[in-house]
Amino acid sequence: MGLLMELTHRCPLQCPYCSNPLEMDKPNIELSTAEWQDVLRQAAELGILQIHLSGGEPTARRDLEEIVKTAAEAGLYSNLITAGVLLTRERLQKLAENGLDHVQLSIQDADAENADRIAAYKGGLLKKREVGAWVKELGLPLTVNAPLHRQNIENLPKIIDLALELGAGRLEVAHIQYYAWALKNRAALMPTRAQFMRTVEIVEEARERLKGILVFDFVVPDYYAKYPKPCMGGWGSGIMNITPSGKVLPCHAAESLPGLEFDNVKTRRLADIWLNGPAFQKFRGTDWMKEPCRSCDRREIDFGGCRCQAFALTGDATNTDPACSLSSLHAEWVKVADIESAKPAPEFVYRRIGGDKPKRETA
Repeated sequence: MGLLMELTHRCPLQCPYCSNPLEMDKPNIELSTAEWQDVLRQAAELGILQIHLSGGEPTARRDLEEIVKTAAEAGLYSNLITAGVLLTRERLQKLAENGLDHVQLSIQDADAENADRIAAYKGGLLKKREVGAWVKELGLPLTVNAPLHRQNIENLPKIIDLALELGAGRLEVAHIQYYAWALKNRAALMPTRAQFMRTVEIVEEARERLKGILVFDFVVPDYYAKYPKPCMGGWGSGIMNITPSGKVLPCHAAESLPGLEFDNVKTRRLADIWLNGPAFQKFRGTDWMKEPCRSCDRREIDFGGCRCQAFALTGDATNTDPACSLSSLHAEWVKVADIESAKPAPEFVYRRIGGDKPKRETA
């Protein structure tokens, strides 16, 4: 149903929970305009309904307008996932004129100073307010995406108010999922169980109070869940991801798994990769499962959880995701969250080459 297109790994923000890989693609190996346009036409032929233009920061691509226009011509619904800080009103208007269907604006916090610290980018929240106003003026639907963690979690009520102020129709309250940069920064990001449970109460109250005004998508942290989420809705079942260099992945973190062979859109057709690519076949369905997943009643509900998480925390991608209460490692997994969240938060390792000190940018 969906195609996540990581147009570039370039981004002026340095968020320590970024889902991009620790080893990011350099600009000189990014797909060209023509190659992305060919991908879009192939996606439409394959029956894909939605494309998500992501990064890094997709507006760092100078050809974004051409890519959006091609998506519209191919009949694809386009969603721009952006931090907003590089946008101008004129460019957003041009994107809308070229057929952009939806904007998803990420925010780091409703508190400007803390948002600057998290993103290592000065003045970002003010610019996001401007972008939200432009989206509304141009008549585009807006989703606000708010990654939640221990260093902004107490401001959730203010984040909800900010989404309303921006005119969003949907708010994603997305507790951090611990892959890539977020796993590297887990101790700095992990909330306590009590903090998490409080967010459940806040979201449920707001969902009822704002019914018909603001739709909520609520993503819970795996470390406090009883059962895991299905990896990308099920490995190779509904979504695929293309990296800036053209690798086609079953999920955005799949490159962290050793031994998988990833095809590239430069050398193989998208439909063939989807149907026959070895990476997509590896964990598709249930035949690959070991116990307790193989005989579990939930095996076609959560498909054993996240393969990347299983590998990162157990060393074997075929193991049950430790987020599952049926995993033999679940108690140890929960203990990690309880211990790390109770300790003072360490300094961020920022998303950048070297990953140590923030390189300050200005809006």
